[in-house]
Amino acid sequence: MGFATITDEAVAELRARIGKPITRVTAPFYREINVDAARNFANAIGDDNPLWVDPEYARRTRWGGLLAPPTILYSTENTVSGAVEGLPSVHAMFAGTDWRWFAPIRVGTVMRTESVLKDMVEHKTKFAGRSFQQIYHVKFYDQHGTQLAEADSWCFRTERDTAREAGTKYDKALEQMRVTTEEELERYFEQYRREKPRGAQKRLWQDVKVGDAIDPLLKGPYTVTAAVAFMQAWGSYAIRNHRMAFQYYDRHKRLAPRNQQNVPEPPVRVHWDNDFARTVGVPAAYDFGPERVSWMAHMLTDWMGDDGFLRRLNTQIRRHNPVGDAVWCNGTVTGKSVDGDRHLVQCEVVGTNQDGALSIKGYAEVELPTA
Repeated sequence: MGFATITDEAVAELRARIGKPITRVTAPFYREINVDAARNFANAIGDDNPLWVDPEYARRTRWGGLLAPPTILYSTENTVSGAVEGLPSVHAMFAGTDWRWFAPIRVGTVMRTESVLKDMVEHKTKFAGRSFQQIYHVKFYDQHGTQLAEADSWCFRTERDTAREAGTKYDKALEQMRVTTEEELERYFEQYRREKPRGAQKRLWQDVKVGDAIDPLLKGPYTVTAAVAFMQAWGSYAIRNHRMAFQYYDRHKRLAPRNQQNVPEPPVRVHWDNDFARTVGVPAAYDFGPERVSWMAHMLTDWMGDDGFLRRLNTQIRRHNPVGDAVWCNGTVTGKSVDGDRHLVQCEVVGTNQDGALSIKGYAEVELPTA
């Protein structure tokens, strides 16, 4: 199977779009954050916080009503989630987001977004040789014109053939799929029995100390079922069926590589199709980048409690998380500050798999109450 390569001409064409607004041609998954959207997204990331799903509980909090998990915004704009443009048939690998939230995402919000291509940065990687970091800047507004958040989000554009034939860093994993042991499973069950959101119990700024550990969270072991669950709640511009699918592929000739039955399917199938995942140099189907970022946000919202507010989350995806892997989410308080009437806590966050390999890392800023 041969895929497109990165050419100087295609890169120049894409660079010419820097700073220009993205003209939306496919609708986002959610235009409105309704009760069902909030619940489904929370379920998809394994987040049982009643602030997202229980109207009576949410009414008694400082917010006075239901909120949605902050990273649900991935579902309201395509480029922030990795639906990049240009370089047709060149693999787009989601690699991170720098989120800044200004207000909570309330159930009932009708979304409006603005997106521009911010930059194209060339890299030489061990994984896939020449690649480009394609960065978008996105702003998120509610129906009243209030800006809720902004984000810089990026993908790496890599050549599938180069990654598969020369650059893969997962050779040993290709030989044998990971099998979870009974001992590991029992450890995972024990961890899940302990986990719960802090909820109404306030975490006060003055009680937090530099060096404090954030309560850890487990995600996984990852399965194709998990990928399906996230896809159902997050959505994808390329997922459509039958007549709609073939008409879409007809308009976008290089979008959908053929599967083993010689039928076109969108490239997002790397998340459930082991064989296709291997064509991009990955040992097996793997999780979604926005999904993993959402896990880190889940850890922080569990830790801060109902009265906290997640202001920033800047994370980098560092490796693939193939089926069978478990990710342990951890964090440490690294600083405290006061900005006007805001009392802030800075944190380092990190996710590692069952073997200690780095999966995701970054930093966060959380606003906490003082009384």
